[in-house]
Amino acid sequence: MKVVSSANINQTIQQQFKEKYPDIQFVFCENMKKAESEVEEADILITFGNDLSEGHVQLAKQLKWVHLLAVGFENLPIKVIKERDILVTNSHSIHAIPMSEYTISMLLNVMRNEKLLLKNEREKIWGQWIKIEEITGKTIAILGTGSIGQEIARVAKAFRMTTLGYNRSGNSVTEFDEIFTYNRLPEMLLKADFVVSVLPATNKTKNFIDKSLFKAMKSEAVFMNIGRGSTVCEEDLINALNEGEISHAILDVFQIEPLRREHPFWEMDNVTVTPHLSSLSTNYQKRAFEIFEKNLIQFLSETGTYMNKVNMERGY
Repeated sequence: MKVVSSANINQTIQQQFKEKYPDIQFVFCENMKKAESEVEEADILITFGNDLSEGHVQLAKQLKWVHLLAVGFENLPIKVIKERDILVTNSHSIHAIPMSEYTISMLLNVMRNEKLLLKNEREKIWGQWIKIEEITGKTIAILGTGSIGQEIARVAKAFRMTTLGYNRSGNSVTEFDEIFTYNRLPEMLLKADFVVSVLPATNKTKNFIDKSLFKAMKSEAVFMNIGRGSTVCEEDLINALNEGEISHAILDVFQIEPLRREHPFWEMDNVTVTPHLSSLSTNYQKRAFEIFEKNLIQFLSETGTYMNKVNMERGY
């Protein structure tokens, strides 16, 4: 059996797997270009997903399983993968801790006016007049109540926040005080001081957050998107910010990445831009390969019970 990785994997992890599974041929490559010569004989491919083309899948005649070190798979050659009935698993759930920490840290950043504090520090301005607000006791609305949303809600509870969640089913979820479905979204948004989207990219979520939802939010609300850039209509968001319909936007994901230098977001004082790093952590690869190993054991035993098996029809 041959396992090929097109991601630049930590040497310690590489060595651990080679020693633990001596009967499996592991080939770790720095990128897909270097992996191309190995893909043809691969039974299993480990990738971040955005480097995998239809040609690679067609070349890999023995390929039975693709494990994504990321969560989103919108860039995968889905048609040929479905035709070949290739198993796809992802690293869903490993992002919960770093993304919940990002959420709280960035909300504190905005509410404590740290942009201005740092500017004043550089310019040696002693400005005690700066407005400082608290996040404790506020209401946070989270669009998406999966593992990431639940962890954000759990951490928010440490700040005694009221936690509201949106999902399609309306079923209650741990850590949330109340769950809302689509028909009640305006009601939820009107209650929220902070609105955080962790929605995945699917056909149903494209431009899901538009002017109608921004108009439903409080004028003092802070909106954050750490899910997918495609879920937000950026033009509507810019208009909402310019017209004072919401107070601030914290954006880690965008319709087009990297964000163009000429994009208005860079120049807007009421927008905080970060370069799609809310999920990053020094523990990222360790956690991703823990999931891979659990599934590898299942794959070898042929039980067919896999963790984080991707549903190609639902889009996550």
